[in-house]
Amino acid sequence: MKLWKGRFSKEATSSADEFNASIGFDRRLYKQDITASIVHAKMLGCQGIITAEESSLIVNTLKEILTDIENGNIEFSIENEDIHMNIETILTQRIGDTGKKLHTARSRNDQVALDFKMYIMDETHEICSLLKNLMEIILDIASSNQKTVMPGYTHLQRAQPVTLAFYMLAYFQMFKRDYKRFVNAYTNMNEMPLGSCAMSGTSYETDRKYLQKELGFASITENAMDSVSDRDFALEFLFCCEVVGIHLSRFAEELILWSSKEFGFIEIDDSFATGSSIMPQKKNPDMAELIRGKTGRLAGNLINLLTVMKGLPLAYNKDMQEDKLPVFDSADTVKDSLKIFALMLNSIDFKIKNME
Repeated sequence: MKLWKGRFSKEATSSADEFNASIGFDRRLYKQDITASIVHAKMLGCQGIITAEESSLIVNTLKEILTDIENGNIEFSIENEDIHMNIETILTQRIGDTGKKLHTARSRNDQVALDFKMYIMDETHEICSLLKNLMEIILDIASSNQKTVMPGYTHLQRAQPVTLAFYMLAYFQMFKRDYKRFVNAYTNMNEMPLGSCAMSGTSYETDRKYLQKELGFASITENAMDSVSDRDFALEFLFCCEVVGIHLSRFAEELILWSSKEFGFIEIDDSFATGSSIMPQKKNPDMAELIRGKTGRLAGNLINLLTVMKGLPLAYNKDMQEDKLPVFDSADTVKDSLKIFALMLNSIDFKIKNME
């Protein structure tokens, strides 16, 4: 039975259920959802809103559900709409009405705002690590090529002689700014929204400071209406992803040009290139081309969410369910691109004589 079914006299049609459901994509928030629910249940117990025994039972069962999900032993239901209702339903099936008490002093509105923010913060950590790895590779190449002379360009015309180290360090600066941009975005989103409930808080004596500390946030949000309707953190994340994509695309374009016979500055390792079925002399820089092409997806994802958010009144609106897919796709795309680009760059053979 749906949590919100109380006033309804008719069941939703199967097509409406399918259209309304987000479990097909928001299931990847399961770890953040269970982590937050465990802390919420502990807080309810500490505050005496539920008994210590109920709190302990909920916490232990949630941990079991987490293990079962990670072992592939859980089947989610479209009827339960999203990851939050699915987990709560499974909890209630296992421990009865005590499971329903997890929803005390909490709405799906502040629950999803919290889970989504925690997910993006986790992704930001991973992307920053990948950026650091790429910057280290660039520094290694620069360190080894401080006297490797090559042409510098403006308007794609030969302009002045520079070193390969100097050229590489220009890209290092781009990725350093990207890293700082993500760190700043992380700082901006490091406020905990849980406790806002649907839009105006709760009459229960909850302890938001306890939730903040246990979940590792720097502070708590200050306005409940804003807390459940804010997606600035997702927009900023998407912008950061897009700028990384632009920098990777520029670098990839450089490598594509340099690997051509007309330049002959580098040879991309065979493990990061493909050939032609009809022209066997060709070696195609497909990985670099794909990275360049995927930048368009990152731009589209940013525009997608900007368009969703541009006209929404306070507070939560169902439109905001559309925030997940662009974020998931951009996070995956940036991480995949950074990983393959770093490996490809590290394997490149620089043709020093041709550059000189």
